[in-house]
Amino acid sequence: MANVPQWQVEGDWFDVCRCDIPCPCEFAQAPTDNECEGILVWHVRKGRYGDVPIDGLNVVAVGQFEGNIWAGAKATMGIILDERANPKQREALQMIFGGQAGGWPGQFAQNIAEVRGLEFARIDFDIAGDLASWSASVPGRVEAKAEALTGPTTPAGKRVQTVNPPGSEVGPSGTVATWGTATSDRVDMFGFKWSRSGKSSKHLAFSWRGPD
Repeated sequence: MANVPQWQVEGDWFDVCRCDIPCPCEFAQAPTDNECEGILVWHVRKGRYGDVPIDGLNVVAVGQFEGNIWAGAKATMGIILDERANPKQREALQMIFGGQAGGWPGQFAQNIAEVRGLEFARIDFDIAGDLASWSASVPGRVEAKAEALTGPTTPAGKRVQTVNPPGSEVGPSGTVATWGTATSDRVDMFGFKWSRSGKSSKHLAFSWRGPD
């Protein structure tokens, strides 16, 4: 790709959505009731776009789609980028997470039909070291919180996980999905508005590089 430097990022991704647990999309199936809407969160633990470091920055997207996203369904989304990013970091985030810089985000961007808007805002992110919980918020506009899924036969301290999921939203690097229960899934932004809890959530680690 012309004028795109070598880049790489690794970090945490999670979502909260309206699907029943477990979200069928992770298994490359159509969502519950054939309709999905939810929040997607990326936290860059370590990253670089050319000589621009982007460690610690966050990205949030809200969106919805009908049908199987892995079989041609297209999503409508709005994107929020971390306001802490300086001008060069903002450009890097837009290039990578907008798909223009290639890599897995470039492939995933083909599933997006419409972007309702892109804004820079404060993003609060938190994740427990043992994956007991994860959360993110854009104060007053977006809130995504989840606790690790558990049940009567789950061993103490162990997580409910799917290995090598066929519908990993972060691509081939997301080989382990850790399941959770959404305790808050609230959006009032980009024309999207909903509020729910008790539905599906999942966490995946990601590691990308580009350009292709």
